[in-house]
Amino acid sequence: MQEDRVEFLFRYLRAISPSGFEQEAARIWREEAEGFAERVWVDLHGNSFAVVNGGGEPRIMLAGHTDEIGFMITHIDDKGYLYFRNIGGWDPQILPGQRVWIRSKQGRVLGVIGRKPIHLLQEEERKKVVRFEDLWIDIGAKDGDEAKRRVSVGDPAVLAYDPEVLNGDLIVSRGIDDKIGAFVVLEALRILKGLSPKGAVYAVATVQEELGLRGARTSTYGINPKVGIAVDVTFSTDNPGTEGEKKRLGEIKLGAGPVIARGANVNPKLFELLVETAEREKIPYQIEAAPGATGTDANAMQLTRAGVATALVSVPNRYMHSPCEIVSLEDLENAAKLIAHTVSRIDDGTDLLPS
Repeated sequence: MQEDRVEFLFRYLRAISPSGFEQEAARIWREEAEGFAERVWVDLHGNSFAVVNGGGEPRIMLAGHTDEIGFMITHIDDKGYLYFRNIGGWDPQILPGQRVWIRSKQGRVLGVIGRKPIHLLQEEERKKVVRFEDLWIDIGAKDGDEAKRRVSVGDPAVLAYDPEVLNGDLIVSRGIDDKIGAFVVLEALRILKGLSPKGAVYAVATVQEELGLRGARTSTYGINPKVGIAVDVTFSTDNPGTEGEKKRLGEIKLGAGPVIARGANVNPKLFELLVETAEREKIPYQIEAAPGATGTDANAMQLTRAGVATALVSVPNRYMHSPCEIVSLEDLENAAKLIAHTVSRIDDGTDLLPS
């Protein structure tokens, strides 16, 4: 991947953007889009849009969600310790001892998630699952008054991890789910500008996916597309702990190409067009069985208004919903290329009726 694309991606991943607090990441995404899109804007919900060939037909929507999982400060006690709840799905077992960044009115505030030391845990306590109620955040405040000057109830937080190159083609970061998807749809739009698409192509960085696909619902309703492609991450099954899931999830490998979903959430003709395009353009790809709702923006897109011809393209991801998610840069490039070349083949006469 070109150096400037990686630089943008890393700047985007560094942004603090838990569900409901996506503004920082959304601004970075829109600033990048303004460099090549015909029009860039944000709606009342916080979804960010960029369009190429706005007067074309049909309307085609590409969506990746810009929110990540995180935390919210719920209480500050008299001693200056902060208590918090989760935004999105966390495994609390990984949280004790982690550093956090709190986004306050004064900027980023560094804190540490505390728990009673293992030496002081009773035998029965050691056997219990960690609960959010057992944890707190220490920002080094001398008392509650100082803590409240620096942090407010309702402030969002994330684990303090920045993106890094892990080895060669692999990167590691928090928030890969799913700023990676929003990155891919913007890259696909960039490619499409040079392919002269027949349709009007909208790239959307949706909000609040982790809280129930909310931004996909509102943005799809607003655009009213005929075709929608969502980009998200999916579980890799090439690492210990997931290899036993292949019978259920399939064989998904990092670096083996984007993953095309097939099932009830996916228009069968759009699926076939993606596969045909991948083979024609010699883009590696993988197939994922999705017999029901996918739990991604594709689900909300498909069910909006009178229905949308929807597809789901995913990026293989290790250690999802952790601070150390891992993806392949090559998979990102191939996902953007696959989507762009597929969309460039769609015109107003393309038959997507599932008959």
